[in-house]
Amino acid sequence: MAKVSPIEFFRQVRQETAKVTWPSRKETLITTAMVFLMGLVAALFFFVVDTILRFGVQLILGLGS
Repeated sequence: MAKVSPIEFFRQVRQETAKVTWPSRKETLITTAMVFLMGLVAALFFFVVDTILRFGVQLILGLGS
């Protein structure tokens, strides 16, 4: 691989960065909100499933009072 000077490297990085299609602020906010929402939905789902399974295991083992 050919050696590239630091100045040439940063010039190439700048050229490649100019080619990137950056998301708008609105797209970023919507995507962030969706990630948090899906995280919350997943957490609630696993909480409910865990509670049901715990109740079932306690019932089977006779530990439930």
